[in-house]
Amino acid sequence: MKGTKVAVRYAQSLIELSEERNASDAVMKDMKLIIDTVNENRELTVFLNNPIIKADKKTDVLSKIFTSFDELTLAFIRLITKNNRESLLPVIAKEYIAKLKALRGIVPVTLTSAASLAEDVKDNIISKLQKDVEGKLEVTERIDPALIGGFVFRMGDVQIEASIARQLSELRNILTN
Repeated sequence: MKGTKVAVRYAQSLIELSEERNASDAVMKDMKLIIDTVNENRELTVFLNNPIIKADKKTDVLSKIFTSFDELTLAFIRLITKNNRESLLPVIAKEYIAKLKALRGIVPVTLTSAASLAEDVKDNIISKLQKDVEGKLEVTERIDPALIGGFVFRMGDVQIEASIARQLSELRNILTN
């Protein structure tokens, strides 16, 4: 993605500054709100990417949209807007959250199943997977009826697939070859 290296650098700088000022949690909350707002409003993305709109106008509009933000976050937004990097704001926000979670030893994972799992089943799966992972698992649950049964566990680039749909696909490949 264009500008990813720059976004990583800005996110790292923001983490260092927010840690220094004990404002990491507030800034993380702000970054989540930025991501949600941009995802819900295509007009905001168009606005941020528009090179014709001057930086001071963008700063003014962003400060009016995000009135509840921590002062550090607002100062950061002013800085990246001044440097004509406001189009990277959502990418920087995602990088900030990912880096802060990594710094705190939080490992985001996704557990997808065909139907909602019972708490004891979910806890059993997570406890078995936790043994092989350093840090605390932050589980996001998803439902995908196409799996038919079983589950798919995804952590970064690692995927464990124990779904009936996968088993049927493998069986189909064996029988047709």
